[in-house]
Amino acid sequence: MKLFMFLLLLGVHGTAAVMHSWKAFYTGSTGLSEFPEFVALNLLDDEVMGYFDSTTNRFESRQSWMKENLGQEYDERQTNILQGNAQSFKANVKIAMERFNQSKGVHLYQNMYGCEWDDETDEVNGYYQDGYDGEDFVSFDRKTETWTAPTQQAVITKHKWDNNKGWIAQVKNYLTQECPDWVKKYVNYGRSSLMRKDLPSVSLLQKTSSSPVTCHATGFYPDRADLFWRKDGEELHEDVDKGEILPNHDGTFQMSVDLKISSIADEDWKKYDCVFQLSGVKDINTKLDKSVIRSNEVNPLAMIIPIVVAVVVLSVIAVVGFIVYKKKKDKRPPSPVENREVQEEMLPQA
Repeated sequence: MKLFMFLLLLGVHGTAAVMHSWKAFYTGSTGLSEFPEFVALNLLDDEVMGYFDSTTNRFESRQSWMKENLGQEYDERQTNILQGNAQSFKANVKIAMERFNQSKGVHLYQNMYGCEWDDETDEVNGYYQDGYDGEDFVSFDRKTETWTAPTQQAVITKHKWDNNKGWIAQVKNYLTQECPDWVKKYVNYGRSSLMRKDLPSVSLLQKTSSSPVTCHATGFYPDRADLFWRKDGEELHEDVDKGEILPNHDGTFQMSVDLKISSIADEDWKKYDCVFQLSGVKDINTKLDKSVIRSNEVNPLAMIIPIVVAVVVLSVIAVVGFIVYKKKKDKRPPSPVENREVQEEMLPQA
C-alpha cells in the first residue's frame, strides 16, 4: 500500500457508520520555499481535529468541542510535543536523502499512524508507517511485532528499530491501548458534532438542451456520502462523470455527478433518477424530468419580448419628455448659452 502525501489523504472517507478513527499525518520537507518544513495534522473520523506547522510553531484545535472538553492545556501539550517532532523530521529528511544518495531537490519524509475502533464489536486496528517521497519506507507489523522495509535504503532503520524492544513495546501499547482509549474519549466529547447529519438540497442543472444533466447536492454533512445516477434501479457507471466532494464555506459539503443524455430517448427519461445517499438517513431520489431542470439556455422569444417592451417604453418616455421640455422652454428666459452666437467661447481657455 502506497503512503500518499497527507494533503491527498484528506480526501479519504470513512468505511462504516460504526467505525471511528483517529489519524496523525506528519510531513517533513525540504526544497519547498513556500511550504513549512514540518506540518502535522490530526483527524478524528476524517474530520480535521488539530493542525501544527513549523511556521506558526503552534498547535491549534479546530473543533469547538475540543476547547470545551480539553481546554488550552491540550493545545499547549501538543505544541511542546510537535515542536520536538519538527526537529526530528528535519533530521529524518537529511538521513533519507543520504540513504538515497540525494544532495538537493524537493523531498518529503512522512509518518502516518493511528487506530480504528468499532463501537459495536469493540474491535481495534492500529497502524504505524513511514514514507519517503510518496513511497513506503518502513512500517510496523502488529502480528510479528517487527518492522518491514520495502526498500534496501530502509533496511538499516528496520534493523535498528527491530533491536529496540522498548520502542516496539511502546508502539504496540499505543496502537492497541492508548489510541483506542483516546478515540473513545474524543468520540464522547464530540458526539453531537460527529453524529450530526445534514441533508442537502438536490438540483438538476443543464447548460443547454444537449448538454449533460448535472445532479448537484449541496449542504450535506458529514462528507461520507454518495451521489450517483440509476437506470431502472441499477447504478450507472457508463455515460456518467462523477465529481469530488468539495467543502462549502459553512462547513457543509457539496458534490455533483453528470449524466450524458445524447443517447437517451425522450420516452426513457422516466427510467433514470439521481440518488443521494448518507449513512443513517433515507435516500433522496430525484427523477430525470425536463420540467425540473434548471438551465442556462435562453429562449430567443423570451429575449425579444422584453427588448420590444423596453423600446416602446423608452419611446413613450422620450416623447413625453420632449413635450414637457418644449412647454418649459417657452416659459423660461433664454440661457446664457442660447444668447451667444458661438457656444465654444463659454469653455475656459487652455
